[in-house]
Amino acid sequence: MTDAADGLGEAFDSLRAGRLLTILTGAGISAESGLPTFRGEDGLWEGHHAEELATPEAFARDPVKVWRFYEWRRGLVLAATPNAGHRAVARLQHALPRVAVVTQNVDGLHQEAGSTDVVELHGSIRRVRCTREGTVRPALGAAFSELPPRCPGCGAVLRPDVVWFGEPLPEAAWRRAVEAARQSALLLVVGTSALVTPAAGLVVIAARAGAFVVEVNPDETEATPLAHRVLRAPAAKVLPRIADLAERAPG
Repeated sequence: MTDAADGLGEAFDSLRAGRLLTILTGAGISAESGLPTFRGEDGLWEGHHAEELATPEAFARDPVKVWRFYEWRRGLVLAATPNAGHRAVARLQHALPRVAVVTQNVDGLHQEAGSTDVVELHGSIRRVRCTREGTVRPALGAAFSELPPRCPGCGAVLRPDVVWFGEPLPEAAWRRAVEAARQSALLLVVGTSALVTPAAGLVVIAARAGAFVVEVNPDETEATPLAHRVLRAPAAKVLPRIADLAERAPG
């Protein structure tokens, strides 16, 4: 792989001048912290694909099974720690004047690594939402004493505060993500297969608006044809070198 800094000098000059860097991350960046991507060998939980459980229909049919799946996932998330890729994203936010972090992940590892104002397109597994009132509250670290858990306010069933297949993205988060894509001088597409819509459309929006698109992924993806630079390596290897470039440059 060529050095991560090759060909990015001009793009970083514009970022230091106040133009926007947008970082779009997917499951690949958190896979390096040991979290499953639910694709390939990681695709099954007790014989079920994630797509079979992460739906409103599955929750209506068997909320206990869906909650068992999410409690297993939440346990993995709480045991995980941010890796060098997450930390590099936070470093970029501190080194440059304008950085937007947009993630498809629900694990909260960007925030644990020090990133701020993260746009969570698919919600967070660290929160729960009341199915009656819509109120959102943090999910405590300990496992729930009963499944499905109940809202302490009204007694209705709680659900994970995540976006399931077939549900729309949170309107405010999507609006912010689209605006960031349109304004970007540089878009880093990190660890995402670019298969899940509408999030994958952000790459198209940014490219059409004139952003310089850099893909960081060990594998070819649907985003590859839109990328001006492709860095075929894990995020934890590449992003620290890009953060080094941002931190050592003048201005």
